[in-house]
Amino acid sequence: MALREADNPALFARVQEQNLLRQYDLLTNCIEIGIEKGIDAFDKYTLWSLNAAAVANIAQFGGRFRQEPVYVGTHIPPHFEQVPDHVDQFISMVHENWEVESMKYVTLLPAYALWRLNWIHPFIEGNGRTARAACYYLICLRLGGPLPGKKTVPERIRENRQPYYDALQEADRYWANGQFNVDALAEYLKDLLTAQLSE
Repeated sequence: MALREADNPALFARVQEQNLLRQYDLLTNCIEIGIEKGIDAFDKYTLWSLNAAAVANIAQFGGRFRQEPVYVGTHIPPHFEQVPDHVDQFISMVHENWEVESMKYVTLLPAYALWRLNWIHPFIEGNGRTARAACYYLICLRLGGPLPGKKTVPERIRENRQPYYDALQEADRYWANGQFNVDALAEYLKDLLTAQLSE
């Protein structure tokens, strides 16, 4: 069962909002487990679960890697047959750099997660929501647990998406030139995190 936006826009919007609440509840559990078990708890099964929650009742293939091509504006994500390997490499990068990352750059790996998941676009639907949840998971894990504040970093991104898109595109440009640089995205997240924690 999947509701299409064209069928009933108001109901579709309500289902999306309820999905985000369910995804946040699941994310809170994932963070608690991550605090208990360490960064190795962050895996593809976590991503599958977060995606499935984000797209329940609005997409039929939630929680499964895509098996078809997708296009996102001018970005052409990797071929679907490459998605599992790209996701494995992504998770490995996070695991291998978790202990060496300086606390000065608390948002660097979360920025990498946010950019890389959007770049891979591993799911048919809900990639942005899943990437923002993964990013916030890593922020919370780095800082020791669920964070205070009335409005979370993912909510703040949704409120004003243009700086988010601009930072993603900058990271894409670096990558296309054979370089890795998510500094703009890390700075953007740092500002959002500071705003959340200051409430």
